[in-house]
Amino acid sequence: MIHRLIRLLAIVIPLVSSGQPPAQTTNTPKSLRPDISITHFMKVEPEAVRIIQHPVTKDIYYTTFFGDVIQIKMVDGQPTSHKIISAEDHGITRLQGAAFNKNTLFLAGNINVNNNKGNKGRMVRYEIVPGESKPTMTVVFNTVEYGANKTTFDHGWNALEISPDGKYIFVNTGARTDHGEVQDNGGAYPNARDNALTAKIFRFPIHAKDLLLPDDVEKLKAEGYIYAEGIRNAYDMAFDPKGNLFAVSNSGDYDHPEDMFWVRQGRHYGFPWLMGGIENPQQYPDYQPNPDTDPFLSKFAFAWLMKYFHNDPDYPKKPAGVTFSPAVQNLGPDANEYRDRKTGLIMDGDSTGVSVGTFNAHSSPLALVFDNKKNLSKEYKGDGFVIRYAGGPRNGVANPSALRRQGKDLLHLDMTYDKASDNYKVKTTRIVEGFISPTDAVLAGNELYIIEYGGKQGGNKAGGSIWKVTLPKK
Repeated sequence: MIHRLIRLLAIVIPLVSSGQPPAQTTNTPKSLRPDISITHFMKVEPEAVRIIQHPVTKDIYYTTFFGDVIQIKMVDGQPTSHKIISAEDHGITRLQGAAFNKNTLFLAGNINVNNNKGNKGRMVRYEIVPGESKPTMTVVFNTVEYGANKTTFDHGWNALEISPDGKYIFVNTGARTDHGEVQDNGGAYPNARDNALTAKIFRFPIHAKDLLLPDDVEKLKAEGYIYAEGIRNAYDMAFDPKGNLFAVSNSGDYDHPEDMFWVRQGRHYGFPWLMGGIENPQQYPDYQPNPDTDPFLSKFAFAWLMKYFHNDPDYPKKPAGVTFSPAVQNLGPDANEYRDRKTGLIMDGDSTGVSVGTFNAHSSPLALVFDNKKNLSKEYKGDGFVIRYAGGPRNGVANPSALRRQGKDLLHLDMTYDKASDNYKVKTTRIVEGFISPTDAVLAGNELYIIEYGGKQGGNKAGGSIWKVTLPKK
């Protein structure tokens, strides 16, 4: 899960400039097609989260969880990095979102308050104009304080996306729970579950500034800021060539599939009562969790070990009169393994003919992009791509879990609108494998730049890498 990769390092490793020859890497992603090539572009700081492109200068930028914004420029044919903004400048101590609108850079994330027991969401913007001195900052919004917690499931404010007409900016705020359970913080914020400022996608006018967002659903809706509800953690969003907004979300520690949603204004997508098309059993007052009798609940799941699954008679009821919008249905041939609800056995949709909403459990889909400028070959023209952060072999050994045998890969998404269901279906195909903790991607022409998180994993102890994946062009 993406929430498990995000942790602060005790010592920040100095920025690695790739003006020198690329450092030796321990992994080499493998293309699964002869017409797709992969090259190492550069090394990056540890805890890299986002990679974006300035639409005017075409320079690539990336950001880190601890707040740095790094510009990449080509010098004598080599990519060279330069830090232009830090957390000291923008005040976001857990930076998770970044997006450009022309020369304007938006940043979003979270601030620890109340001795790290509370949280505030924050978004700012900078004008990044070529040739000008260090940019000045404008605050878009801050939220009121609300309870953080000590779990790995406190996702915070993260993904950003600009509307195709440039009039709005969208931001995701993830759940502060695994599946809607009570999560206080050492007694602070008692009885806190999710609230008006979590598990939603917000939309703001592009020129909004100095907003203060309350923990009040009705007020936020009256201002028109809440765009969609009931999404656990849409860590990436993207518009397709038709202007449809899609989001990929990770589910919790139960064996729910991982959702991809066609996000439409005013819709509710089910969290915490529904994830991956499967109901959350904790909503029922007679629920008595037991991994020995419930195959969807692993005895090794962190949320089970920490007793977050439990009998919960005060669990909130489903909102009256609300119909949950389902996920995009995956037709395979990849990422469509699922656990059968009747038998508990792991099945492959290719064999059963069952569609999955949307990707296999615990795959953590990230880095959603579309070929909006239609630069790619006929097979990929206008299509989408997504990364699975999790799954795949561990230290060169096949993952024993049948739901996670493949992962850490790049998937091609061939999407089709289905009139009968008023939703999309997707054919999903693996095209590259072998990344280490990939978190984000940006498509520039027919070149897809993929950035790795680069924490202390698998030998990437001085940061991760950016890989350039060259896709067939028209």
